Amino acid sequence: MRLLIAIAQSLSLVLCSIFVLYVTTLIRAYRAWRPQPFGRSEDFQWHFLIPCRDEEAVIGGTVSNLRGKFPGAHLWVIDDDSEDATGAIVAAFASNDEHVHLVARRRPEARTGKGDALNAAYRALEAWLPPDADPNRVVVGVFDADGSPEPDCLDACAAPHLFGDPTVGAVQIEVRILNLDDRHLLPDRGRAANLFARTLLRMQDIEFRVPIAALQLVRRRIGTVGMGGNGQFTRLTALRDIDEGSGMPWRGSLLEDFELGLHVLLAGWRNEYTRDTYVAQEGLFNLKRLITQRTRWGQGNMQCSRYMPDAWSSYHVTNAGVSELTYYLVQPWLQILGTFVYPLPLLAVGVTALFNPAGLRSFLMDGGWALFAAYLVVGAGQFAIWAFLYVAANERRSGWWRAAGWGMAYTLYTYKFYVTSWKAMVRLLTGRTGWSKTRRNAEIVFDGPIAKEA
Repeated sequence: MRLLIAIAQSLSLVLCSIFVLYVTTLIRAYRAWRPQPFGRSEDFQWHFLIPCRDEEAVIGGTVSNLRGKFPGAHLWVIDDDSEDATGAIVAAFASNDEHVHLVARRRPEARTGKGDALNAAYRALEAWLPPDADPNRVVVGVFDADGSPEPDCLDACAAPHLFGDPTVGAVQIEVRILNLDDRHLLPDRGRAANLFARTLLRMQDIEFRVPIAALQLVRRRIGTVGMGGNGQFTRLTALRDIDEGSGMPWRGSLLEDFELGLHVLLAGWRNEYTRDTYVAQEGLFNLKRLITQRTRWGQGNMQCSRYMPDAWSSYHVTNAGVSELTYYLVQPWLQILGTFVYPLPLLAVGVTALFNPAGLRSFLMDGGWALFAAYLVVGAGQFAIWAFLYVAANERRSGWWRAAGWGMAYTLYTYKFYVTSWKAMVRLLTGRTGWSKTRRNAEIVFDGPIAKEA
């Protein structure tokens, strides 16, 4: 039994240690980041695609916000056969503003996924552009219906090292959570419920601004920057390259943003990421809705694993890039494996404590406690460290005690991936590939995700 405990702890510790090396690389890139000079947004034409399905709660404010911040940009708002007033709201804007365009989709063609909605807007944009438009100077951005980018967003993206560089095909900006300062997210609930809701938002902000940002900064160095669904910009020339005349640069994965960025890379373009500006979006303070969203992301990740052979055979992707892409694409499968491997030491200790307590005491006193302590410290510390980096870089006023609390919470927060990976795998194996829309915080009609199963 002592051997079983030692083997289980050693195996888990090895896996954790490998991940610690990975995290250390991310931390180094995050700490080394420095701001870069901006460019001139006037050197480009900007078009924003905004896919919407039942977004009457937020779309009016988003259109007003974007038109106020970026008066020269065109907004292509896709009403994906909404069952609320989304289409009417956008139509009212479009009737009084030539920079607002409504792309109306109706079933059975509609509600088939975010990628299809974006393709419809892309085709409408291509039909609208004059024949002499320079596709190298046309940039297509994608924002969620609640997206609120910074006013300097376009100048940042026009920087010499971003779209000012003709080899750059796509740029992803940093994502932040919008509603962090709302102290009463659940006005009809008690303090505990509101504390949990606020903590859930904070965890998402930490996730986007530190580990995801760090990952993207590492990817900048090895040429594998991934695209996100909010604050994603692509040069029209790159879209045409991967479109190849089909009118469908988005290919239908549930992780359509990452899939698009991967195709841009495989077409020979360079993807970039910047922290010099950001887009803010609503965080989800309902755990059920968060699980729905991340299950969709996980399933999309699994779907994109079919592109690994293309990445391995592409001369546009470096060896380091292929390794990183492979590791990223197998992450959901590793998390499924982890649900068996990581609990083994605790299970072995529990079984031993039940059937052979004397043997357990002997094992611990002979040095087993050090191995067990290392397992716990490494297992939790690799996640908790992000909260301390978050406070050091962004929230100094919050203090280190709060960072410690957020660190413990973030460690627990990461366990959601074990749930979502299993749910994603079950959906994939049962052929449920429909796109699940996560309802907005302001919506009160539905009590769960709006999903189309296919």
